Amino acid sequence: MRAIGLGVVTGAADDDCSAIGTYASAGAQFGPALLWTAPVTFPMMFAVVYLSSKLGQVTGRGLFHVIKEHYPGWILWPALIAVLIGNTIEAAADLGGMAAALNLLIPLPIPWIVIGVAATILAVQIWGSYQLIRNIFRWLALVLFAYVGSAILAKPDLQEVLRGTFVPTIEFSREFLTILVAITGTTLSAYLYTWQSNVEVEEEIAQGRTKLEQREGATSDELRQSRIDIVIGMLFSNLIMYFIILSTGATLHKAGEKNIETAAQAAEALRPLAGDAAGLLFTVGIIAVGFLAVPIMTTGAAYDLCQVLGWKSSLHAKPKEAGKFYALIVSFTVIAVVMNFLGFNPMKALVYSGVVQGFSTPPLLLLIMLMTTSRAVMGDKTNSAWMNLLGWATVAAIFSASAGLVVSWFL
Repeated sequence: MRAIGLGVVTGAADDDCSAIGTYASAGAQFGPALLWTAPVTFPMMFAVVYLSSKLGQVTGRGLFHVIKEHYPGWILWPALIAVLIGNTIEAAADLGGMAAALNLLIPLPIPWIVIGVAATILAVQIWGSYQLIRNIFRWLALVLFAYVGSAILAKPDLQEVLRGTFVPTIEFSREFLTILVAITGTTLSAYLYTWQSNVEVEEEIAQGRTKLEQREGATSDELRQSRIDIVIGMLFSNLIMYFIILSTGATLHKAGEKNIETAAQAAEALRPLAGDAAGLLFTVGIIAVGFLAVPIMTTGAAYDLCQVLGWKSSLHAKPKEAGKFYALIVSFTVIAVVMNFLGFNPMKALVYSGVVQGFSTPPLLLLIMLMTTSRAVMGDKTNSAWMNLLGWATVAAIFSASAGLVVSWFL
């Protein structure tokens, strides 16, 4: 149950509407040729989320609380601002994607759907207990299995699937590198790091460790259990990513529909090609994961800013006990809603938000590696040799992906 509560929820949040939009666009543009990105990103996803979890467990603090204690303001503030911008843009794009998908089922104007969804999410965040929120997230995460059904109903060609999975394809074009950076950015999104470190603190508070000195330190058994949780969660997330690319690659790409403009178009286009059930499953997945991911992004942004400013931040606290924390959650949500009234295309915004994450993630990941290898921060729980190897390889990979995109702009 702990694995379902933490690992799978984090993994599901990684497959947010931005990720779904990015993966759907990747499948539509390049077919099964990008299926190889799922197994390649799996170990990287595990590394960054586990290190964030470990940091939260060992220090008893959230990620930005630790950065504030060990790094100067010229490092702290740019990292914070980049994460806040990335979270807010992605939350806005996710609200737009959810509204476009809900519009297929509810014939109401999309702006009104955006407002209704945001109000519902805020009500749960403000008046629901941490345990209620966690349990809701568990069930929403399982809805993502809809994409497995959607891919099976698409009846993909087995030979093409095997080739796309095991034979990496790389094209040195702007379109290919853009989607590759977007995939990397959205699978290794910065909001996952802050959420994972903070949810570890919330879990310890739920166990009665309300004081910092009670939360500091982690046993080898606790870290081993955390590794198991996160392997399960990231494997779940990666499988969903794989089947989203597969479902659109086997249908939209093959039918020549390579440019997806809206989430609704992606779901609608699947219906005549793979049947009404496949289109409906695709739609349900977008809606469910949006209700999971948006509050994680807005709450994560509120955690980060509160930790830097020294304000109380916990979902265990009532609004009157942590008024500034809840006010920030409302503020980030309102900004995300307003952005949907500025006329941007939801699906394009989903992909571009992945690109934004692709550029904001590398510096934060570098800081996480520096902190988890420091005895001043971690004591005797610094990284093992193999975890350092995997972590630094991930840092190099994500910096290279971002650099590759920049180079492509001059091609």
